[in-house]
Amino acid sequence: MDQTQNTIAGIGEINGSIKTEINAIATVDDSNEKLNQIINSNQKILELLHQLKLTVSSFTPASQLHLLQRLNSLVMELDNMAKLSDKCNIQVPIEVLNLIDDGKNPDEFTKDVLNKNCIAKNQVTKGKSDAFKGLRKHLLEELEQAFPDEVDRYRDIRASYAAEAKRLAQTQSVLPNGDAKVKSEL
Repeated sequence: MDQTQNTIAGIGEINGSIKTEINAIATVDDSNEKLNQIINSNQKILELLHQLKLTVSSFTPASQLHLLQRLNSLVMELDNMAKLSDKCNIQVPIEVLNLIDDGKNPDEFTKDVLNKNCIAKNQVTKGKSDAFKGLRKHLLEELEQAFPDEVDRYRDIRASYAAEAKRLAQTQSVLPNGDAKVKSEL
């Protein structure tokens, strides 16, 4: 392939990836639009139910036509929502539905799931950190046996660097972990 063919092939790949991204965005937008339509339909149904309640509570034979019109509107909107829901694929964990049935806040489920995931990832990260500390310790022990003078110089350099960093942190009112000290005003 010559330079021109490579360039054209590269442009084709870029166009293909752009089309893929546009399709993905369009799919997300389409899903959001369908979800918004269902939400709007749900709100309309609630409004119709409220109006129906008011009509029934003040029912007179003269308002029968009005009641039938509202019932028909409710049935049509329920039918519309059923059609919209067929197009929208939303999966809700059964645990969330159980929490709602128990009268609890579904946000608790989300919080618990996130906490469990964070704890698990934190444990994995801590394990990796501990493994690297063990590796460092083992390497220093092995290096000390093979190169005792160099390891002593390394430790001296590390100690002087740590002392300098600590001194600098104290002069700049910075904690060793990098956070700034806050002066209390009296």
